[in-house]
Formats: sequence, C-alpha cells, structure tokens
Amino acid sequence: MSKRIALVHAVKPAMQPIADAFRELWPEADCANILDDSLSRDRQKTAELTPAMYARFDALGVYAADIGADGLLFTCSAFGDAIDAVARKASFPVLKPNEAMFEAALERGRSIGMLATFGPSVASMEREFYALADARGIKAEIKTICIPEAMDALNKNDPATHNKLLAEAAPQLKNCDAVLLAQFSTSQAETAVSAIIENPILTSPASAVRKLRSLLGA
Repeated sequence: MSKRIALVHAVKPAMQPIADAFRELWPEADCANILDDSLSRDRQKTAELTPAMYARFDALGVYAADIGADGLLFTCSAFGDAIDAVARKASFPVLKPNEAMFEAALERGRSIGMLATFGPSVASMEREFYALADARGIKAEIKTICIPEAMDALNKNDPATHNKLLAEAAPQLKNCDAVLLAQFSTSQAETAVSAIIENPILTSPASAVRKLRSLLGA
C-alpha cells in the first residue's frame, strides 16, 4: 500500500520541485498538496511568528491527520518553530523543509554555504542549522547569501533569471564543503549553480523525500 504524504506549501513555486523529487525518488507515494500562499505574505509582515500563525499551522497538522496522512512535509522555510509545534502533537513524521538537507550537509563537512531567496526565512533556517549541529556535538558554520531578486523573478514567471542570479552569487561560496539551495523553489537552479562551482550542491526536495521514505520504511 502506498504512503500518503501531505505537502504544505506557502508559495506556488515550491510545488513543482517537490513533485519532481517525488517522481524521481518515490513515485509510489500518494502526495496530497495543500497550498496557502497567504502564509508567505503574512509572514513578511511580522518579525516573529504570531500566535495566529501557530494556530494556522496547528490546523494544517489536524487537516493532514484528517486526510489520513502517513507523513507531513512543509515546503515553506520561514516557519520552523510553528512546524516544531505541529511535530510535537502529530502521530506521524513531520519534517521541516530543510531538516534533511542540513543533516546531509553536516555529513559533507563543517563549512557550509547557503543560497537563499526569501529573506524572512534566513534567520530561522540558520538557527535550525546551528541547533542541529549543537545537538550532534559538531562545530560548524554556515554562510548565507540571500538574493530576493531571484524570488521576484520566479514570482514573475521568469525562472531563467532566477537561476542566473543564483549562479552568479554561487562563487562567493566556492570554499565551502557544500552549498545548499535553501528554499524548495531554489532547487530548480541546481543545474545552473553546478555549472559555475564544483562544490557538492544539496537541495531541500531531494533530501526531504529520501528521509521521509526512509522514516516510513518504504
């Protein structure tokens, strides 16, 4: 029997990359897409997650349970603490978007670079990275370059410019042990970035699918 995976998206551009990752790495999974693109707009309005935002994420966790999800993956990277709250209540695996990618990065080395396109997500992602490293007793560093213009290009349906901007920024991270493409939507720049630098490139969608499949014994 196939496993049902609920996928919660806060931006439309995150949907295709995770669909592609499932098609390549776990085509048997039964994916249920839940899109609320007001989440990203509302997140930009506040410096911290609000009680109302926590309540919305709690409701998303309940909905995933109601539709019979075996696992839940959030593809939006600016809501780490709210996702942690969902995970504490859920009876099935709940993954933050970058959790598996950070684990894979720490297996590559201790100096990590990250290319991001959504500014409000950077602080929470870096906190998550350092918390994971601390929990494993690892002294690591992450250097983030944020290119919001690339997200603007995606929102204007211009992926070529998005990919070009990320590739142009990539050489600033050429001395890192691995380079991460932070958002799910940035994973589509993997080919363009790989053509510019020789570092190992890690993406959130592929890492997350591999971890979910392993957790659920598929």
